[in-house]
Amino acid sequence: MKLARDGYPTIAALIFMTAGGGLISPWISACLFVPLCIVVWFFRDPERVPERALADGDFLSPADGKVVEIEESEHEYVGRAVKIGIFMNAFSVHVNRFPTDGTVKYIKYVPGKKWFAFAPKASEINERLYVGAESDHGRFLLVQIAGILARRIVRRVRMDDIVPIGGRYGMIKMGSKVDIYLPPEIMPNVKIGDKVFAGHSIIGVLKK
Repeated sequence: MKLARDGYPTIAALIFMTAGGGLISPWISACLFVPLCIVVWFFRDPERVPERALADGDFLSPADGKVVEIEESEHEYVGRAVKIGIFMNAFSVHVNRFPTDGTVKYIKYVPGKKWFAFAPKASEINERLYVGAESDHGRFLLVQIAGILARRIVRRVRMDDIVPIGGRYGMIKMGSKVDIYLPPEIMPNVKIGDKVFAGHSIIGVLKK
């Protein structure tokens, strides 16, 4: 099973503690083995392929989870746009991916609260990280939003990085929600309540 590199230090520490605990008592090792398995499961990073052959303008989901919002919104980087909110639960893969080929042109970190991520106001008041990019179909914006349990937002990209569709760009440790603002040429291909998978589910298509 492929693991997210962001989890290597934590996993290595738990392996060391589990092995060391076994030298003292098998019970200590057994007790530490359970959290080790949970952490390994949390940092899993499976390979993904799109659900079908991609057409021009297809946008893949940036996160695993459930679609909880589809609404008109506005941001300084993209202007007026359709926003899709995806809530990640404890069983989701927490690695986030680029929805289409793009060049990173906007990065902004905003400190904030740790409100429940599924609440609509979380997009405005919680700790969050914005990553905006230019694509062949216009600007799009990804927002990683920390929730009540999230400890850290991880960003793997820098300004002017060229990221391919499905490319890993970060993760949220222990949570929580990702918003995507679609370009004007792209319309949603999902509805509220749909379950989606990063790098697999097609959540946006070219307007006809």
